[in-house]
Amino acid sequence: MINSERVDRRLRELGKIGYRESGGVTRHAFTPEDRAAKDLVISYMQEAGLIVREDAVGNLIGRREGRNPQAPVVLTGSHIDTVCDGGIYDGGLGIIGAIEVLQSFNEQGISTEHPIEVYAFNDEEGSRFSFSMFGSRGVIGDLTEKDLEIKDRNGITVAEAMGNQGYDPNKIKDAVRSPEELKAFIELHIEQGKVLECNNLSVGIVTGIVNELWMKLIVKGEAGHAGATPMNLRQDALVAAAEMIQVIEKEAKKTGSTVATVGRLNVFPGGINIIPGRVEFTLDLRDTSQEISDQVEAAIFKELDRICQERGVQLETELLQRIPPAPCSKEFQIAAKEACKKIGLQYFCLPSGAGHDAMQMVNICPIGMIFIRSKDGISHNPAEWSSSEDCADGVNVLYHVLLDTAVQV
Repeated sequence: MINSERVDRRLRELGKIGYRESGGVTRHAFTPEDRAAKDLVISYMQEAGLIVREDAVGNLIGRREGRNPQAPVVLTGSHIDTVCDGGIYDGGLGIIGAIEVLQSFNEQGISTEHPIEVYAFNDEEGSRFSFSMFGSRGVIGDLTEKDLEIKDRNGITVAEAMGNQGYDPNKIKDAVRSPEELKAFIELHIEQGKVLECNNLSVGIVTGIVNELWMKLIVKGEAGHAGATPMNLRQDALVAAAEMIQVIEKEAKKTGSTVATVGRLNVFPGGINIIPGRVEFTLDLRDTSQEISDQVEAAIFKELDRICQERGVQLETELLQRIPPAPCSKEFQIAAKEACKKIGLQYFCLPSGAGHDAMQMVNICPIGMIFIRSKDGISHNPAEWSSSEDCADGVNVLYHVLLDTAVQV
């Protein structure tokens, strides 16, 4: 059905762009590495016979025309940006796999009623600006002028980064797609967890994606001399933050389904002999249930208020993003199960604990996701790896799901 050797070769070629001595790959949005990766993917799309364009927010799109060009479009794809020192499969598989399916359709003379478009979404990871899913937010019309003012660590705004790559920040609304023109969005991705591996299965059918709450928390105490300030007179922002982080872990563990992570911590002034007067840290909170997530969030901040009162510090919060859970359509799940049966694969249904562009696209069309096994559950890491055989299984499932969704004629 599909050419697995071509999939493997292209994944490795793409993985060379942004490669570091650590063995990982770094491709952040609106960088030379990002541009080089897009140019390579454009060559793959052209080789597959697709009509290629880029939209106003930097999404790369390859279109295969349908028998009825006016029929709602079936979308597929993923992203090609990475975290710092990431792997070659996260995002890349969904792009390379989708292109492979459409190239195979063309080689086999298969036509469909509906057009199919491959989206390489821009900046899914949010690693540069701490603002994820930029490209898919642009497609659903959820980008604002304020979002374009967000700065990276070097003080460069999103708008400036866009301009440096030839995009016009004033035209972001040109990327918006209407629900009437879309039939579905289907994304192939590595699992980034151990569920499939523990069940000795290569492919999983995603039932839905967890919510995603990102916040920046700022603890304000009082800086002072480390030797001259008695312990009972301190307003140590770092000690307070440490206690808060323990609370976050404790409350998340209570539900059995919630996960919470503090991934970034900055201490000021940062001197070895200075009591920290200010600490900034991030919170990433997720659950498949919005109700449970809200309850955990409330419990965390109740305890954080208590810590502030006891330690004489102040807490400020900045909401970075709040994305609700995204259910995968029942129609997709049925189609994916039938696809697994056709190619002799045992299917397994599971939720996605990681965020994906699909959780934005659910706002304008039904979504579906296909997972493949990740070795040791490792992702966002140079050791991220999935076998060529598992990749081929996932792409073959995508092949049949797209045929079913776009309606073979």
